[in-house]
Amino acid sequence: MTTAIRRIVFIAIIVAIWEITSRVGNFPPGSFPPLLFPLESGGTTVISTFVNGLISGQILTATGITLGRLLIGFVIAIILGLTLGYLIARYKLVDDTLGFLVTALQSIPSIVWLPLAIIWFGYGNASLLFIVTIGATWTVTVSSSTGFKNVPSLYMNVAKTLGSGGSHLLRTVILPASVPHLISGVRTAWAFAWRAIMAGELFVAAGGLGYLLTVGRSLGQMDLVLSVMIVIGIIGTIVDNLVFLRMERSVQKKWGLKPGLN
Repeated sequence: MTTAIRRIVFIAIIVAIWEITSRVGNFPPGSFPPLLFPLESGGTTVISTFVNGLISGQILTATGITLGRLLIGFVIAIILGLTLGYLIARYKLVDDTLGFLVTALQSIPSIVWLPLAIIWFGYGNASLLFIVTIGATWTVTVSSSTGFKNVPSLYMNVAKTLGSGGSHLLRTVILPASVPHLISGVRTAWAFAWRAIMAGELFVAAGGLGYLLTVGRSLGQMDLVLSVMIVIGIIGTIVDNLVFLRMERSVQKKWGLKPGLN
């Protein structure tokens, strides 16, 4: 049985269980809406709400707002993380001071920063960009510093012997040799950034998918809530499979690495 067939069968089983549960479960009205088939004529389902949201543009607009914020904050986090990671790996003083602080900051959930962000930047995009950046920066910093520190000394010695140094050494030796660590860190950072933007939009009413979740909860429209969750899952799957997974496979092929636990 191929992977695609296994996944289709698995999803079909989940849908069937959901449909049965929505009918036989003793849930308050509207709290457990069916996915495909309405409980009564003219009733709502998660899929119908999802399709209507796409047609009306409500879900597409919210998705565009969320992804715009996410990408801006994520790019800033990568730039800051790579810079800080290089400084930590390059200078012992920075490693002993900033490196220690970054390890502590990484353990703080990004949503904890939201009250401060609201006080500093108010309700709006600035606060959301701040917590997205905070949520991803420390992970990129730790992974990049680890990658830079683990560049084989042989590569460094050969490059220096051939006259490489400064930005040329960084560009041609350090960064390429650190790619496996960097991709792993960026992939994890993307997950943290995604969670941060969702959590932020739940509290900061400034549009986006998180705002739709708040609206659905406030109105008791669980079909809308589940529709947004489907969008979040689809985007996460697409990005992970089409971007990060391909990058990892490309690196594995280039470096002759083999994935473990086959």
